[in-house]
Amino acid sequence: MSAIIEIDHLSKQYDSGTKALDDVSLSIKEGEIIALLGPNGAGKTTLISIICGLVVPTGGTVRVGGHDIRKDWRAARKMIGLVPQEIALEPFEKVINCVRFTRRLYGMPPDDAYLERILRALSLWDKRDAATRELSGGMKRRVLIAKALSHNPKVLFLDEPTAGVDVALRREMWEVVGDLRREGVTIILTTHYLEEAEEMADRVGVIAKGQLLLVKPTAQLMGEFGRKTLTIELDAPLSGIPADMADPNLTLSEDGRQLAFDYDTRAERTGIARLLGELAARDITVRDVSTRQSSLEEVFISLVDESENAA
Repeated sequence: MSAIIEIDHLSKQYDSGTKALDDVSLSIKEGEIIALLGPNGAGKTTLISIICGLVVPTGGTVRVGGHDIRKDWRAARKMIGLVPQEIALEPFEKVINCVRFTRRLYGMPPDDAYLERILRALSLWDKRDAATRELSGGMKRRVLIAKALSHNPKVLFLDEPTAGVDVALRREMWEVVGDLRREGVTIILTTHYLEEAEEMADRVGVIAKGQLLLVKPTAQLMGEFGRKTLTIELDAPLSGIPADMADPNLTLSEDGRQLAFDYDTRAERTGIARLLGELAARDITVRDVSTRQSSLEEVFISLVDESENAA
């Protein structure tokens, strides 16, 4: 697929000297979901704000659908929908009118049939005549998504879209995002819920201190940077790990029936064969073994720590 967003050596430095973005380059393919992860102040929101035309960069270029965001800003912005972190809605306005108004802001002709489809997909149709102040926090966030989709954009930015939403509603919103992707909408997601990125994103980008540390397919990132835990179930309990087998990556469960061994999938030798050999040499019978992949949260923390230590 062709790239719908092309970011080339993008930088942003404020008058105070703070460098919010430092030479960021990124190409985003049409129809994919990419998750941007990073601690507070990493530059995620600045990056989104520049692409959406809300912040002026100090260097570099961005093109959306082939349109330069500064030279051809009107065409570029028409392709973009933005769901901000903050919930800002007119409290006494009806849901349907909020969505209609946003559509008109983009110069689009009335199309209540299209808006009905959006509201139904977001489970908002029954609330279309309700004032936004009457809605729950989760419903208000759905209204923001409906407003962002009102002009039929090709790119949708979701800046912490499920913040403050309960688990059930979060799952439903993930399904909505999946449906949008199937319709060809490109989605850029920032989130602090790392399981959200792990479940939904085709690719994950990690940002720290204004720099894009990497962008990789989610599965590849997990495979290359993830650690695994080997769990060994023993036939008989141990009172403790033999002294000559002591290893900071090896732990024994409280009941003495399980050994847990953490190992790096990138290492030339994982140490698994050696460990199993040592157990056999001591007549410690192994009943079963299993492995667990580290979570994206653990991978993310590891990458950010490496970046900070390098700095």
